[in-house]
Amino acid sequence: MTDDQFLPDLEGTGASTLLRILNQAGARRVLSAKAPELGIADARPYPFTAVVGQYEMRVALMLAVINPAIGGVLLIGPRGTGKTTAVRSLTEILPDVEVSDCEDGALPYELQSENAKYLYPDCWEKFQAGEAISHYEAVKLVELPLNARLEDVVGGINERIAVQQNKIRLERGILARADNNLLYIDEVNLLNDEIVDAILDAAAAGSYTVRRGAMAGTYRSRFVLIGSMNPEEGRLRPQIMDRFGLRVNVRGLMETEERLEVYQRVRAYRQNPNSFVRQWEEETAIVREEILMARDRLQKTTLADDAVKLGLKLVNELDIDSHRAEYTMFEAARAHAASDSRDVATVDDIRAVAPMALRQRRSEFMVNFFEAQKAEDDQIRQRIDNLVSQG
Repeated sequence: MTDDQFLPDLEGTGASTLLRILNQAGARRVLSAKAPELGIADARPYPFTAVVGQYEMRVALMLAVINPAIGGVLLIGPRGTGKTTAVRSLTEILPDVEVSDCEDGALPYELQSENAKYLYPDCWEKFQAGEAISHYEAVKLVELPLNARLEDVVGGINERIAVQQNKIRLERGILARADNNLLYIDEVNLLNDEIVDAILDAAAAGSYTVRRGAMAGTYRSRFVLIGSMNPEEGRLRPQIMDRFGLRVNVRGLMETEERLEVYQRVRAYRQNPNSFVRQWEEETAIVREEILMARDRLQKTTLADDAVKLGLKLVNELDIDSHRAEYTMFEAARAHAASDSRDVATVDDIRAVAPMALRQRRSEFMVNFFEAQKAEDDQIRQRIDNLVSQG
């Protein structure tokens, strides 16, 4: 029975004028009225391929989505230089991601191991029965709000259920919802340190555990981490800086022709977003296909011996202590080669990615600190030698 069938139709029944007015002015008019236009827009991000200039930023973002092992990207620069626009446009060039339908969260390739029957019993039974255990869906960009609490980020007890149903249940946080997606932190330098630490630890481990009293839950958090900041608004702790794989300095475009092109494209996009996006659909589809092929090629991409030697010598000469330097640089070099349809990363790939991977890890403070420590140690040893010779 429809909603209208609950209401009597008084037309032609001899009902009083008052009843007919009330009938039309009451629920019937509400139920028969068309839904109002709420002004909710269908979000169409600015096309990634339409970004003018900013070559290093676009390369860094593409390398990070081709090879998440790089550890994400940190974009540093003044406001209005296209950092957020470029990040939000990534979802349009990313291939769909495979998502598990099982409670165990396993994907088909994980069921090929000998212990899969015991590790993923729920998925194993469905898989053996010929049921689909996964599906594909579009990659989402999960943005972390600046006012997020630690409970919002990692998850915690669902307060509504606790009050209404008198039950205790752990709720997934933003990190768990970002699994297999992109996690974007704008103004990362303004976040509380404890939240930043939790995010970086989860990104490095690929999972995290939430404990609330006797309850505990472990959630997957395999996401591509992207942060951006304006250095005018505060610095980022060196420890946090080191945890980002690549760092890109984003400046405004200096060429007059490029700035004019930015204006014209942004104006066209704001006037008619759908039309502008359609103009770039072909190039967007090509880039999406190239990223998919690069991901497949990455599995067999290796490093040339001379590229490895160059990278190690470079880290040594720059007096970089962090061992993340080599790892990030080599993984970025492999992704750079895979994006260029090659399965061997060469010296040229090291040259292309080294500035992005190493610039945030060279610390003049630490160099001076260790030199001062060495001088102090030398003085102690000299005193020992003098005492021994006198004795």
